[in-house]
Amino acid sequence: MCGINMDEVTNLSSKVCIPCQGGVPPLTEDEMGEFIKLLNNNWKIVNSHHLERVWVFDNFKQALEFTNNAGDICEEQNHHADFELGWGRVLAKIYTHKIDGLVESDFILASKFDEI
Repeated sequence: MCGINMDEVTNLSSKVCIPCQGGVPPLTEDEMGEFIKLLNNNWKIVNSHHLERVWVFDNFKQALEFTNNAGDICEEQNHHADFELGWGRVLAKIYTHKIDGLVESDFILASKFDEI
């Protein structure tokens, strides 16, 4: 995905995740740097490999409700995050398993979680 036109991707949450068939290169550091600017500031790129964000809630029920809502988005987009659920806390990790790295769809999914 060389030469990203950021004007075309500024509203990531309105886009649809495109399933990766493998064989595509992960985003470059520069491309990741541009996409991360479009997400909530709590998202972090970890080891140029995946996105992570933690949400904090008042109790387990709210954390579970958020996880279920995020899971519904994953099913709708056919792109699935890894979740760690605990009392009052949810961690989401997003990356494209087929290439073991990040592509645009990972940032699209993160942006959809930002809207929950």
